[in-house]
Amino acid sequence: MNRRSVVKAIAAGGALIGASVLMPRIALAAWSEKAFKADDQATAMNELLGGTPEESAEVTMKAPDIAENGAVVPVTVRSTMANVESMSIFVENNPTPLVVEFMIPAGTAADVSTRLRMGKTSKVTAVVKADGKLYSASKEVKVTIGGCGG
Repeated sequence: MNRRSVVKAIAAGGALIGASVLMPRIALAAWSEKAFKADDQATAMNELLGGTPEESAEVTMKAPDIAENGAVVPVTVRSTMANVESMSIFVENNPTPLVVEFMIPAGTAADVSTRLRMGKTSKVTAVVKADGKLYSASKEVKVTIGGCGG
């Protein structure tokens, strides 16, 4: 090992560390702070998606009828539509209704699963954005033990 290779290794390591510091900023660039901080569902949908969705049979959501523990409510959203851009999940009676937004890369199956936190019984709404249009499916989930401070 000579001095030149040591200097190159140090420079490469420094560049990697510098790039890793910037990565969170790049990931948060598309984050909609107003949508995630909205305290009602209509405002959150409008801030995130720019409109109100229409019900569609091509959007399916699987969630329990009764969630025994609101801290862990499993939800799966699927769509058979082409050109799905994103999938979002809202819980109407949560302090912050927008729970999650998934960006769906082109050519990827529109199928996501997650676990939500719900404070009380509420309507859960999945919104799919495909070809610039909004489609949704909803389901009432009863919560016996609250998970959002309840």
